[in-house]
Amino acid sequence: MKALHIGRVAAVLTVGALALTACGTDNAVTPGNGGSSTSAAGTSVTGTLTGTGATSISAAMDAWKAGFESANSGAHVQYSPEGSGAGRKALIAGAVQFAGSDAYMKDAELASAKAKCGPAGAIDVPWYISPIAVAFNVPGVKNLKLDADTVAKIFRGGIKNWNDPAIKASNPSATLPDLAITPVHRSDNSGTTENFTDYLAQAAKGVWTDEKSGDWPSALPGENAKGTSGVVKTVTETPGAVTYADDSAVTGTLGKVELKVGDAYVPVTAEAAAKAVDEAKAVPGRNANDLSLKLDRTTTTAGAYPAVLVSYAVFCGSYADANTVDLVKAFGNYAVSDAGQKAAADAAKSAPLSAALAAKAKAAIDSITVAK
Repeated sequence: MKALHIGRVAAVLTVGALALTACGTDNAVTPGNGGSSTSAAGTSVTGTLTGTGATSISAAMDAWKAGFESANSGAHVQYSPEGSGAGRKALIAGAVQFAGSDAYMKDAELASAKAKCGPAGAIDVPWYISPIAVAFNVPGVKNLKLDADTVAKIFRGGIKNWNDPAIKASNPSATLPDLAITPVHRSDNSGTTENFTDYLAQAAKGVWTDEKSGDWPSALPGENAKGTSGVVKTVTETPGAVTYADDSAVTGTLGKVELKVGDAYVPVTAEAAAKAVDEAKAVPGRNANDLSLKLDRTTTTAGAYPAVLVSYAVFCGSYADANTVDLVKAFGNYAVSDAGQKAAADAAKSAPLSAALAAKAKAAIDSITVAK
């Protein structure tokens, strides 16, 4: 399995490298287009755009590719869902033209990106908002209400059975079986993991003693699987299992947790996720075109769901030639447009960007230039 994974990554990097090599010659652009919009006639841009990264956006990416390629008959988008960490590494290495990441670039990564992206470095542009579901396989149970401390204890192995008194206390009417809990986490470096551990570290700081990280703490018990689809599949096949995953991938056969916010419990919905993102603050110290957001996981705002992820398109601030710039801008602007956000919402149950955030995202994408 390890050899297969390495082979897949190598294939992505090889394809990406070829795409970058070719981008100076095969991305013909309608003169004067500038790449800021796509044409309904399907003649705006042509060429191949290559990316890799977050698995959480797979359904949205399929929808974006379909819509973009329909409007640009000569354009093609290749995206390999290898995980957020792999996506950021590939962009830094110059192997792809964009990355999908459920965590914004770290300062060290931004500095490293300048070697391939030029002095402008890389920018994080929000394009996908979705709740992270705490999904479980407990026969006969489809809904549970839990606070952050209880969720943290479950994933740390402190609560071992589904009929534990701590779970019963907030779910007095549920028929909870004497069934062992099997926590399932991501095996790959994951932005979903980073967001979920950030939620636990902020909202359950008395229980969750690890810092937020894209890598799951190795000392904790449980099973692991690669990617969003991997953890969902494992839980679906394992009675008593529980995991965290982008809500778009959670099937109807699994139950979901309502998280306690203030004095109420909030179910997993796109609207609740969007409400939490509305309270986010800009990460300090970034350039004006980097839209990294710091989320408040301890919010008490009614109806806000704090276990939310904001997935970013990570673009270079500049590319070697105008054709690549136009192709990147065209795809990025489609994804954050009303049409692109609706396509993602229909396919993945994601929350559309607010009008204000969408406008900022478009401005950031439009700032991408040809390297001097």
